[in-house]
Amino acid sequence: MAVKEVLKYGNKILKRVSRRVETIDNDILNIAQDLKDTLYKNSGGIGLAAPQIGVLKKIIVIDLSEDKSGLITLINPKIIKKIGHEKSTEGCLSYPGYEGIVIRPKKVIVTGMNLNGEEIKYNADGLLAKAFCHEIDHLDGILYMEKAKKMYKLDEE
Repeated sequence: MAVKEVLKYGNKILKRVSRRVETIDNDILNIAQDLKDTLYKNSGGIGLAAPQIGVLKKIIVIDLSEDKSGLITLINPKIIKKIGHEKSTEGCLSYPGYEGIVIRPKKVIVTGMNLNGEEIKYNADGLLAKAFCHEIDHLDGILYMEKAKKMYKLDEE
């Protein structure tokens, strides 16, 4: 549908808790499309949550592929199991120019609905597990900087 502005750190919407999606209708499908369009327009991003485009609904998109062929769209995502933990570097489209060291689970099991309203489950590890945690945190009004052990300003080159 459209590329939306990604809200930046300091915007109060990013700190609010999103509402559960009760019905997958055209409005929800349009939001999902806007998330996809916005993610793909912002190079370097691997995920986006609806609050980042000003929509307080529990919808996320993630794509770890280089050719934009691996899009995951998840509605009402929920982490049902966390396994292990490890430190890694994270960034966020809502806080450009910075990265932080964050401790996240090594593996997660995530459930939610796809765009057809079907229950779906992911057994994720590595970067996908971290992306799920990061984007689901956005739905709860939690920003990665709040969990970071250390923050770094990226060099501008």
